Amino acid sequence: NGAICIHPCAPSFHGETRFVCKDRKWQTLTDTCASLDVQSLFEVSLFSSLQRISAPELLPISEGHTSIAGGRLPFVREEKPMHGAGNHGNHNCQTDFSCIVPDILSSPAVPGNIADIVELLKKISLLLSESVSRGKMQSYIKIANHILNSSIISSWAFVKDRNASLILLDSVNSFAGKLLLRNGSESIQEHFISTKGYSIHKNTSGKSFDFSVEFSNTRRITGHVAIPEEELLKLPRASKAISIALPTLGAIMEANQQAPGFVNGMVLSLSLPEELRHVLLTFEKINKLENVKAQCVGWHSTEWRWDNRACAMKSDNISSVVCLCKHHRQTFKSFSILMSPTEPRKAVLDYITRVGLGLSVFSLVLCLIIETIVWRHVTKTEITYMRHFCLVNIATSLLIADVLFILAAIVHNTALNYQLCVAATFFLHFFYLALFFWMFTLGLLICYGLLLIFFKLTISVFIATAFSIGYGCPLVISILTVAITEPKNGYLRRGACWLNWYETKALLAFVVPALSIIIMNMVVVVVVVVKSGRPCIGEGCKSQDLSNMIRISKNVALLTPLLGLTWGFGLATIIDGHSLAFHITFALLNAFQGFFILLFGTLLDRK
Repeated sequence: NGAICIHPCAPSFHGETRFVCKDRKWQTLTDTCASLDVQSLFEVSLFSSLQRISAPELLPISEGHTSIAGGRLPFVREEKPMHGAGNHGNHNCQTDFSCIVPDILSSPAVPGNIADIVELLKKISLLLSESVSRGKMQSYIKIANHILNSSIISSWAFVKDRNASLILLDSVNSFAGKLLLRNGSESIQEHFISTKGYSIHKNTSGKSFDFSVEFSNTRRITGHVAIPEEELLKLPRASKAISIALPTLGAIMEANQQAPGFVNGMVLSLSLPEELRHVLLTFEKINKLENVKAQCVGWHSTEWRWDNRACAMKSDNISSVVCLCKHHRQTFKSFSILMSPTEPRKAVLDYITRVGLGLSVFSLVLCLIIETIVWRHVTKTEITYMRHFCLVNIATSLLIADVLFILAAIVHNTALNYQLCVAATFFLHFFYLALFFWMFTLGLLICYGLLLIFFKLTISVFIATAFSIGYGCPLVISILTVAITEPKNGYLRRGACWLNWYETKALLAFVVPALSIIIMNMVVVVVVVVKSGRPCIGEGCKSQDLSNMIRISKNVALLTPLLGLTWGFGLATIIDGHSLAFHITFALLNAFQGFFILLFGTLLDRK
């Protein structure tokens, strides 16, 4: 399980296919087999644009490079051949790079070619987007349409770059936003992408865009964009408004990122003047299900996630949703609707977490106050001193971790800044690890008290060892994690202040130590259970057996929260991630862990 197999491509393709072993079967992981030469395609496009630049604008800088309006691009020789391009190298190619379109449309839409076409569209949008004419836009849309086809959505799951669909969205938005309008309007449509634009000014009545585009070969869905008149009155001068409809992109984003999502309408992108902030968007639902609420969202282009703060719902019926959305050039330019069958589950878990964390923080503060008051009375022997020393550090680590968890949620919800999120994640990682390592220290202390009866451990040696394990190990792991993953932008999980999983597996730096400590502390509990049992001889065995069972049950109940065994239910949520019962049990046991530590670690201690 987990083994990787690399297989070469067919003779006419370059790249490789990677398979992973799951449940004794090979499953495709990524496929980079491609038949296109994206560099040659881009160079032909670039040369077509260079031919239209006059001599004063095109200046030599050094061998192999030219300068265009202050930019620096690779020089492309006119005589460079390219398969399939020669027959199209006419005047049209010089104005709209249409000569590369036939080669792309005739290529199979396999994952490797999809990735190369996304890279080509990105390069064109970055370097060849000056004065986007109708011809240029038509060529661009034809190329994009080839990889937006509903019949190849499943191929996106094997594209190596999990962000390819997001790069495509940014590229299309950037290129279409520079479209030049002829006679005040423009409309360019393919089967799976449509672009429309209008000239607008403050005396224009409310402008609107109507879209009807294919979602599949047998079905069309609609969308509507309306700019309210009160918004148009804010315009100081004549401007343009451009909208792009992408009916299949939501499903493609889900397939490409391999993350659960429920985009239930087309993606509508807008390019508007800065003065226009609010637009009314109408989405036809793809899945018209009853009892499932829709959510209006905007795509946060810097955080790369759907954000419900961008829109407010105006109406929702079984077939369509009307949203009032905030347009912002830097963050919110694309919008859609989500459906979430798991919304009741999330509400239940959120409620349990909020109540549990509040009670946990209060309980831990109370626990530390009680420990401070009774410290001199309960630490008269070395073993009790060591036990309460561990308990205080467990409570302190969990208290700080719970407070940081709340702060991390606030940082995420208000999107303060990336550096603050990194800092919150680092300290959250450190203190949760410290919690587990102090639980491990307590487990070792229990074994010492039960098994090493004649070995004397001084308090000074214990404190030095305990601090090294309790805080030293977490510090090393936390620093190594951020040092290794942050330079590659793989430290944070997208959309949350917590460790990344999908790209760098940084979360393993928490999961592996935590699960290892849980397993070792389970062994400690077994040792306690064995030592708690006393052999019975003669009469009265039944009552003594009952007494042993009560004592063993009490020991297990006392030790389970103190040694972190409740986190073992996390394994159940991994094995069956769809079981609401497992998730609720896990949330209850861990959100209320501070209360359990107060109850079993302090209040039920006779001393």
